[in-house]
Amino acid sequence: MGAPAEQGPTMHFSVITPTLDRRALLPEAVASVRASTGAPLDFSFDHLVFDNGSQDDTAAYLRTAAAQPGPPLRHWHHATPQTVGRARNLAIREAAPDAWLVPLDDDDLLLQRALYHYGAQIETNPGRPWLVADFLRVDENLRYMPGEDYYAWKFDTPTAMLQAIFRAEHFLQGNVCYSHALIDQVGGYDEELKMAEDLDLYVRFLLAGHLPVVCPHVSHLHRFHTRNVSIGVDAAKHNADLRVIYQKYAAQLGALGIAEPGR
Repeated sequence: MGAPAEQGPTMHFSVITPTLDRRALLPEAVASVRASTGAPLDFSFDHLVFDNGSQDDTAAYLRTAAAQPGPPLRHWHHATPQTVGRARNLAIREAAPDAWLVPLDDDDLLLQRALYHYGAQIETNPGRPWLVADFLRVDENLRYMPGEDYYAWKFDTPTAMLQAIFRAEHFLQGNVCYSHALIDQVGGYDEELKMAEDLDLYVRFLLAGHLPVVCPHVSHLHRFHTRNVSIGVDAAKHNADLRVIYQKYAAQLGALGIAEPGR
């Protein structure tokens, strides 16, 4: 009898990045993903980048970067900008159906052990389809901004977490990891929303009864700079976005006793 066939990695991550005219910052995001290390866990990963109508030389950069040795970088291009939700969905369609998906904005940096820590928590919490971590804020030059850290809260039930979200006490953005099966279950990102498409998705995770695993690690560096998409999103704008999301699911949320923001 021949030797048994070697088994490949039992876990795969796809980091999902939509990008638009971020040639100056995107290489640092790409380099941060490629620097990921997993030992002693056995997992594989790739980076899926959707060029969302860039007019700079992002396309040329991605072709060059993808040809370099290292973990796979796969990229696609659209001539005209799509909503971020649609860009994310188009990239996710290219991921393996059993992949764990990790969103990363094109101006942020994934920490070297983020995938490892997600993987360790996935092994420790079988059957839990999504996870949330902490993140740190840095300025445009990657200098740490003291007092601006983000800390994920632990909740006992999905309803308790939804209550905190719609009271504007808690929010989520790119500090998550979720299974492909879960996003397939709830229908992907809303392709019509102009803002907060990520929070809208996580609300649907919770409405489907899935409470995230709270991970004791920092997932990424969130960079503040003059071209952040979220520039100008103050408390009033955040509450307005919450009201838009609430109206989409008003019947379900009302049945759970969750009040509309501002009411």
